[in-house]
Amino acid sequence: MDLTIRRGEVHGLLGQNGSGKSTLIKILAGYHHPEPGAELTISGRPVQLPLAAGEFRGLGISFVHQHLGLVPSLSVLENLLIGDNAEDRWAVPWQSEGRRARELFARFGLKISPSTQVSRLSSVEQAMFAIIRAFDQLERLAKSDVRLLILDEPTPFLPASDVQELFRLVREIVAAGASVIFVSHDIDEVMEITDRLTVLRDGRLAGTLETKSATKAEVIRLIIGRDVDLGAMRLPARALGEDRVRIENLSGPGLQPLDVTVKRGEILGLTGLIGSGYEAAVNLAYGASAATSGRMVLDGESFDLATMTPDRAIASGVVLIPGDRNRQGAVGSLSITDNANLPILRRFGAGFWVRDSAKRRNAEALVERFDVRPRDPEKRMGQLSGGNAQKVVLAKWFQLAPKLVLLEEPTQGVDIGAREQVFEILREMAENGTSVICASSDHEQLAAICDRVMVFVRGRHSAALEGAAISKPAIAALCYSHSEPMKEVEA
Repeated sequence: MDLTIRRGEVHGLLGQNGSGKSTLIKILAGYHHPEPGAELTISGRPVQLPLAAGEFRGLGISFVHQHLGLVPSLSVLENLLIGDNAEDRWAVPWQSEGRRARELFARFGLKISPSTQVSRLSSVEQAMFAIIRAFDQLERLAKSDVRLLILDEPTPFLPASDVQELFRLVREIVAAGASVIFVSHDIDEVMEITDRLTVLRDGRLAGTLETKSATKAEVIRLIIGRDVDLGAMRLPARALGEDRVRIENLSGPGLQPLDVTVKRGEILGLTGLIGSGYEAAVNLAYGASAATSGRMVLDGESFDLATMTPDRAIASGVVLIPGDRNRQGAVGSLSITDNANLPILRRFGAGFWVRDSAKRRNAEALVERFDVRPRDPEKRMGQLSGGNAQKVVLAKWFQLAPKLVLLEEPTQGVDIGAREQVFEILREMAENGTSVICASSDHEQLAAICDRVMVFVRGRHSAALEGAAISKPAIAALCYSHSEPMKEVEA
């Protein structure tokens, strides 16, 4: 493949998991060696490949990866200067560097103190700080006039309002003389922030488009290799079962008392603007967050949600698929086999006697059934793409045949192809009678999979859409209407 980045542009890089994006980035980082014949030219000057480890800094290239590379226990200033340790800097003038850091942050509108511990920063502050740190390293360490910043999926775990703040910073970085490669699975974000975009498919260049003249359908066609009608992903109208789940008077931080009933096999969506309360409901119902009040009746059995715990929820047939799968949904250092079997370890023995062969056979079956790639149960979870990691998390919990599945942003950081597979898994569960409550800010996703969508405003259920009335524009309109009285819109 060939790729050209212009001076002062934001260039999007898209493709399904396994399309070659990570391989390309690792070649530029000196982590992978390219095959013979590869060429790299910077400002007209040829650069010899493969690159040595760390050589990218002198060439004017810097990286911000999805997990940011920050040390939470260190201060902002210590993290800012952490790369200097590689330069054998034997003494650090902390006072002058602190003043420089404050000037740097003020330059880009980041209101944080150099002495603050990184773990105390919000998610968007951490992401913005990581980008500013990368740009600062370019200005101080680059030996050329090139400034190329590579942002490798910096937004999956940020709410929409924080993404806009991050985009403001990206535009200021470009105005300061840098070029940016923006890697993302979110097509809407790429089309908003980039000047041009390049799509990889199956390790090859599928095409490069000028963003302002491209359509979303064209981009999806390049990514998948065929036309995909997102609107046609909607479930056809279907008969639902009897009422299965009744939640009464559920309240807690950010959520006013909520009453909701979910039928057997129904997929119910919860949404609203960030901070409107919808995102709290699934965690409160599961016991992941402490509820102030509430009662859940599931198949006739009553539970006090104010004293609910995750253990009790699982034992009752309720599971939660959290939004941050890397930190809350899986153990990255363990294998697929170990992760997939965590909820059912007792089936394979007790005490020190665990049948590893049986664990592996179960993991192999789950990997095959849920189309996890690569088909290697001993692969570490931390090495999987976002889409495949999510499929393992779904497989881990769905093997319990739960009565109620609570979902939080189920396709966050998942490419368009894997997203279709996740939808199919959810639909299969619903067809088998499982009730699903999905909290998400992705209106397109909700329109594709939900039988009903509830919109929240200021901590309260404000409106609802059902059946054919559900669409991405209709959901967005209700989210931004800030209407107080509850409205029901049915097919």
